Amino acid sequence: MNCMQDISEIRKNLWEIRSEEEFCRIALDLFHFQYDHVPVYKEFCDQLGRSNPKTLEEIPFLPIEFFKTQKILTSGKKEELIFKSSGTTGSIRSHHYVTDLSLYEESFMHCFEQFFGKVQGKVILALLPNYLEQGNSSLVYMVDYLIRASENERSGFFLYNHEELLRVIEQAKKAGEDVILFGVSYALLDLAEKRINLEGVRIIETGGMKGRRKEMIKEELHRVLCEGLGVETISSEYGMTELLSQAYSFRDGVFSLPPWMKVRIRDTEDPLSWMEQGRTGGISVIDLANIYSCSFIHTQDLGKIVEGGFRIMGRFDNSDIRGCNLLVNN
Repeated sequence: MNCMQDISEIRKNLWEIRSEEEFCRIALDLFHFQYDHVPVYKEFCDQLGRSNPKTLEEIPFLPIEFFKTQKILTSGKKEELIFKSSGTTGSIRSHHYVTDLSLYEESFMHCFEQFFGKVQGKVILALLPNYLEQGNSSLVYMVDYLIRASENERSGFFLYNHEELLRVIEQAKKAGEDVILFGVSYALLDLAEKRINLEGVRIIETGGMKGRRKEMIKEELHRVLCEGLGVETISSEYGMTELLSQAYSFRDGVFSLPPWMKVRIRDTEDPLSWMEQGRTGGISVIDLANIYSCSFIHTQDLGKIVEGGFRIMGRFDNSDIRGCNLLVNN
């Protein structure tokens, strides 16, 4: 079987992973494919002297900063679309060269439906003004796809037209429809200042303040949002430009992962060493959906493994403000 047949087999089985053994086998197969076919990753692994890992612990993780300066892409593949990270004015944005958009679509659809059920019929609303304004956002692509897949005429994007958003929500609630609102943190705070009642609406915050407001610890952010929006809990999405998969939290800030994604915690002083459960360190992500870029990424987020998933504790010092849940947690 040649390597492309191997990758075809991996993709076919990706959403059916049921065991740790299966995950590890696919992860090691993907490492060897990416080592052989992603030049930047091969050079990085060679510099570390790690070209033939036998376990997950031995696989080298690429620092996420490489996506700002290098083209992380399988040789011979051409990108269908380039996703760019959100950022403040003048900051360098990460680039994710996506060679197969259907892979991204399958990933986020399987993930969404695992955690929220079938999207069809739901009202999917989005309050993501900065992502829409900057363009090339993987989050906007995902939410736009979910909006269309919902086949509900009420679903849609909103910039700053809160009155229209609230009118649509009220109509959906009266019709007994399931409403999910994706919102960037500062835009949700703007909405919360109106002191409204969104009881029954699933609210998913997707990231930080984007330079528009002072950063808040996540616990405080969720408290303010719950009070201002009249809901009991706020959900969160953990995703980023460099990944094709997402994690979600629903209560107490604990993020759950789909079966093809795994988080490990590295020692902040030694990126080749791993921390045990309950200890805080750097978040490193294995995203098996990243077939044609790199599946093994050291992020700039701090966190710890806990019962049922992982928590985000903050960020490394001097790292850029960027998308997707970079708020500090207690």
